[in-house]
Amino acid sequence: MHIALLGYRSNPFSGGQGIYIKYVSRALVAHGHRVDVISAEPYPHLDDNVKLIKLPGLNLYASKNPTAALKLKHLASATDFFEWASVLSGGFPEPFTFGQRVYKYLKQQGKKYDIIHDNQCLSPGILQLQKMGLPLVTTIHHPITHDRDIALAHEDHWGMRLLLKRWHYFLTMQAKVARALTHIVTVSEQAKLDIAVAFNVPQQRIHVVPNGVDTNEFKPMPEIERSPHQLITTASADQPLKGTPHLISAFAMLRAKFPQLRLTFIGKPKPGGVTQQLIDKHHLAPWIEFCHGITTAELVRLYAKATIAVVPSQYEGFGLPAAEAMACAIPVVASNGGALPEVVGNAGIIVPKGDATALAGAIESLLTDSAARQHYAVLGQQRISEHFQWSKSASALSDYYQQVITR
Repeated sequence: MHIALLGYRSNPFSGGQGIYIKYVSRALVAHGHRVDVISAEPYPHLDDNVKLIKLPGLNLYASKNPTAALKLKHLASATDFFEWASVLSGGFPEPFTFGQRVYKYLKQQGKKYDIIHDNQCLSPGILQLQKMGLPLVTTIHHPITHDRDIALAHEDHWGMRLLLKRWHYFLTMQAKVARALTHIVTVSEQAKLDIAVAFNVPQQRIHVVPNGVDTNEFKPMPEIERSPHQLITTASADQPLKGTPHLISAFAMLRAKFPQLRLTFIGKPKPGGVTQQLIDKHHLAPWIEFCHGITTAELVRLYAKATIAVVPSQYEGFGLPAAEAMACAIPVVASNGGALPEVVGNAGIIVPKGDATALAGAIESLLTDSAARQHYAVLGQQRISEHFQWSKSASALSDYYQQVITR
């Protein structure tokens, strides 16, 4: 099949959607398909045998001065002007504006593709492709309503609450579009239930294809000696959704018993943000390091050095950080947020989300028991190898594509 894979924001360092684009495109090509990724900025990191078609927007979030980013040439485009005005007023227009641009492109080029696979753009432009009769599948990783609701629950200032509601206004559009889509894919059974409730979509219209892990990249490195007192977590450090405050609190508790304990964040905090404030409050800066923009090989080496991986999220539609850590044979402590229990299963320790004391207790139980660490390391690697491979995802997607085309 010739597949068009769409991504409105596809850089692997800008969120999980970019990781999905990278690995799904690779797996589909390995399965024998031809894949064109059509993406706005920031662009994805793709294999050489995957074609990238660039549909640039204004990329205002990368601009030092968004106010001055609108040029005279942009005034001729209603889409460009809308993107500029929406960002300046606190909105997030990229799903809508990318949808407009990709509709214009595929209106001319769409018939050369056997299937069009949208990666959670959920815009009216994408819906127009379905109305044109083009075979369309849309992945919804999870309803962003969870991100919004958790962020609002952690924000007391009325002005910031207004800004959060304004930024998430695109969800009104996404919910409306989701209800009209015929073929939806999601990555876990929990995400399926949550999409059905949040967007009022019948469950029978949602097909589950779990994410995978590239175990050629994410694998144990026995030649690297593990540190006996090293925790690691992968999280957008200042998003309440990722549960970072609970991990910082748990780490502060543990430091009293394990003064050599250190924590590595794969992420980047905002200067003066909530994470930095908590670190300063507990005087933890000397024992916490942040790594941002690193390669996959560098991440795997950090996993190989660490004692325990911690995933304290309030919600995950799937939980790739947990799965990737397990593939590297590192024991995992995770919350029960969203689909994490579905991914981790009995191959790690699950604690209640938002419970710093329970998180600290689970980490302590592993720090003091090398046999338990080894037990979960082996179980975790086996679970990923057996259940969560991108090759299996590509095979399941191929079958689903064929069903869509046949219908």
